[in-house]
Amino acid sequence: MKLIRFGELGKEKPGIIMNNKWYDLSSFFTDFNEQFFESDGLNQLQAFLETNHTLLEVDQSIRLGSPVARPSKIICIGLNYIDHCKETNAPIPEEPIIFLKSTTALCGPNDQLIIPRHSEKTDWEVELAFVMSKKANYVEEADAMNYVAGYCLHNDYSERAFQLERGGQWAKGKGCDSFAPLGPWLATTDEIVDVNNLNMWLTVNGKSFQKSNTSNLVFKIPFLVHYISQFMTLLPGDIISTGTPPGVGLGIKPEPIYIKAGDEIELGIESLGTSKQLAVAYK
Repeated sequence: MKLIRFGELGKEKPGIIMNNKWYDLSSFFTDFNEQFFESDGLNQLQAFLETNHTLLEVDQSIRLGSPVARPSKIICIGLNYIDHCKETNAPIPEEPIIFLKSTTALCGPNDQLIIPRHSEKTDWEVELAFVMSKKANYVEEADAMNYVAGYCLHNDYSERAFQLERGGQWAKGKGCDSFAPLGPWLATTDEIVDVNNLNMWLTVNGKSFQKSNTSNLVFKIPFLVHYISQFMTLLPGDIISTGTPPGVGLGIKPEPIYIKAGDEIELGIESLGTSKQLAVAYK
């Protein structure tokens, strides 16, 4: 299944993509949120669809929101591609680097990127994200995929000066409004043949900067679920973003390149769709 949320900001409704058409599920399901996943919503939705209900088709010109309503947390993995470590002069981690991204950064896949006030080094990061389907504590790696609802495209925007030059707190550069466009859809795990072999890319103003494949991840999804669940409780609907490949603005030689107002950032992951953000200055 490919799940979407559509409508005005803050008034999104749940929907689904079937046969390249969008359908409204709001008469039957409240939202794709923690309660939905916690109450076995994915299986309930699958059973519902098999009963051949007549669904209202949605005009595809309408805005898409994040395919997951605001989760309890957005967890990100840093430096999870070897080549990205090298381009940023960082050592390859022996264990996953974990940081949290503010849930207020979450937005729709094609919403504007708001360059923060006083920002000089806003950067891009195409990433594979996954969503938890149920509560997880101390999960064994062999059982980890039973806790995964599905996968999304994510752009983990970062303000490098805030992140690296303001006291060493990564969260400062990661949690700004609009810094977590997610989607266009949440693809349930059965939709993806091999999540460890998906091509991914990102362009700025039509120029290619990132081009890689999820096969290059240092730490794969089952290990990440296992590892993170040793340190915190993962709740249904929580979003985990797996890290970015090489080609970020910070790593461009001889001089880094950063986003400015008017730039258009487009990105995609095979089978997970594409998204596009227009950068605008904070007002």
